[in-house]
Amino acid sequence: MSLATLLALSTSLGGPSALARRAAPRTPSEVYESHAQGRLRVDASSTASRGPADAPITLVVFAELEDPFIARAQPTLAELETRYGSDLRVVFRHRPLDMHAHSRDAARALQEALAQGGPTWFWAMHDRLLGSQSALDVESLVTHARELGLDEVRFRAALTDGRHDAVIAADEAAATRVGATGSPTFFVNGMRLSGAQPLAAFTQLIDAELALANEALSRGATRQDIYRLAMAAAAESPAPPPTADAAPTDDDVYRVPVGRDQPIRGAADALVTIVVFSDFQCPFCARVNPTLSALEQRYGADLRVVFRHTPLPFHQNAMPAAQAAVEAYVQRGDAGFWAMHDLLFANQRALDRPDLEGYARQLGLDMTRFNRALDRETHRARVEADVSAGAALGVRGTPNFFVNGRHLVGAQPEAAFVELVDRGLAEARAAVRAGTSRRQVYARLIRDGRTAPPEPAPTPGARPTVDPNLVYNVPVTSAQPVRGRNDALVTLVVFTDFECPFCSRLRPTLDSLVQQYGRDLRVVLRHNPLPFHTHARLAAEAAAEAFAQGGDDMFFRYHDLLFDNQRALTRADLESYAQQLGLDMARFRQALDNHTHAATIDADQALAQQLGATGTPSIFVNGKLLRGAQPLSVFQTRVDAELIAARALLRRGVSRNQVYARTVRGGLNAPPPTP
Repeated sequence: MSLATLLALSTSLGGPSALARRAAPRTPSEVYESHAQGRLRVDASSTASRGPADAPITLVVFAELEDPFIARAQPTLAELETRYGSDLRVVFRHRPLDMHAHSRDAARALQEALAQGGPTWFWAMHDRLLGSQSALDVESLVTHARELGLDEVRFRAALTDGRHDAVIAADEAAATRVGATGSPTFFVNGMRLSGAQPLAAFTQLIDAELALANEALSRGATRQDIYRLAMAAAAESPAPPPTADAAPTDDDVYRVPVGRDQPIRGAADALVTIVVFSDFQCPFCARVNPTLSALEQRYGADLRVVFRHTPLPFHQNAMPAAQAAVEAYVQRGDAGFWAMHDLLFANQRALDRPDLEGYARQLGLDMTRFNRALDRETHRARVEADVSAGAALGVRGTPNFFVNGRHLVGAQPEAAFVELVDRGLAEARAAVRAGTSRRQVYARLIRDGRTAPPEPAPTPGARPTVDPNLVYNVPVTSAQPVRGRNDALVTLVVFTDFECPFCSRLRPTLDSLVQQYGRDLRVVLRHNPLPFHTHARLAAEAAAEAFAQGGDDMFFRYHDLLFDNQRALTRADLESYAQQLGLDMARFRQALDNHTHAATIDADQALAQQLGATGTPSIFVNGKLLRGAQPLSVFQTRVDAELIAARALLRRGVSRNQVYARTVRGGLNAPPPTP
């Protein structure tokens, strides 16, 4: 679940698990960054709102008052306000449609009511107009204004002089940006619902968003923070349709094998197989379960559902819950697994160890075996195998589905599944008519499928996409500051600029990685002060002098001071930080006066240019380039993958001290030429 901000997870199946080392997010931001898919940035600052300003759920309505569907939605909205009380705020924004002759005048009437009487009169006018949609001509609007006690002269003028047109136009532009092309369109904390949906569609989405909000609150957010956090992780507009030859298409089929050790519900010879990648603590996974049940009823023996695990790292109880479900499967087969599955989702907020044991007792499992499996993490490798398999297929969050190999992302409405299932049925029946047995249909249909998503094609005129699998020969010597052990299995070489805000943003991510991966990770700093940053070059020289005087520890203490005071990097500031750390000030001033370390900075910059690391920050993860202050999860994925490769080298007899050199040996010294 958004991440521009959702997670690709790849973990080692041997030795101490990288996934196990992942700490919960330090801030609530990652809760929403990992659930960014489909979330859009919608301004909710309009004064035409109803409900507390600190409500954790903001429902923005783009609508026009001549549209019968917005009138039809009013009882649903009223029920939602009653049900969720102080947890819900409703914000109205205008979306007049040209097909309705009076919709723009009605919008002006609403804005004038707001101008004269604030939100109370706005909503009073709103309710009146929706109650008399067949009479929205100017005189009818004036009658409503008169009956509400508005100033009639001002009101008439507002309908013709355009005083509110800028506000209405801004709403229209915002609607266009987020794809709200019709009326009504709703956004629940940025997640879209179109049309007069049934109450259940709203409550499912709101409940899922409330679960996210509660998770963020538990990590230190306040109620006032929730909408801001959701919007910070949201996209400005829906992603443009991918180019035909780059992104996955409806015809892309993935080879998603079904093994004997995977829980299955449905007939072995079903014509359509849905493989579900899910997380027991994910609210969106819970939201889609009724849809899957409806599909099973609808298609009967023609449909089977296969479950695979994707516990997300910020869900504290998801991994233990997954292992509990596997143990239920081991003890009781498919029936045991699905019984545990249903209990876990029915009690999604109660997944602590005592809760898991309670569900196991309720199902009559052997508690000695159950507790031993959880204590020893007997099934972690099986769960992580599912995680790795999903990551290879492009699973970046939960839930994800493969319907006869075709990928569907998120808690989609039933119609989206029906479309793919019907298509799969048609293809399966054609295969049966051609002689394939029902039992072999699935294997036959996915036999030639993809094993990974296609690489996106570059946008014309854009910088070429970095190939994440290219290895560069990035040297590491004693001349560079290092955090971590020289025998670390994964090395991050970071080209940085002390005046770059993105480099500053990367710093807590690097701190988290160092803490999580311990002796397996080292961070090497190299300089790349960008020419348009006035103070970056001298700050780099100052940091190099700190390294010369005090080694790695002194360098990183000075490094931290520079990033903590990024807007104060004048010569006097640099000297102040040096004095604060007890450096030899005569040597320090002389080094800056004589540019003693200019050659070091020049060499780092030349290497950055040679390697194609032209911006900052640029990070090489065991020689593979990663650009920018990416989310922590992106680094975790890269580091986990490199740990797998490094441990393979260890098993072949390579010493820890030689892993990095062996990994980058033979790597590129410069980017390959672009076509």
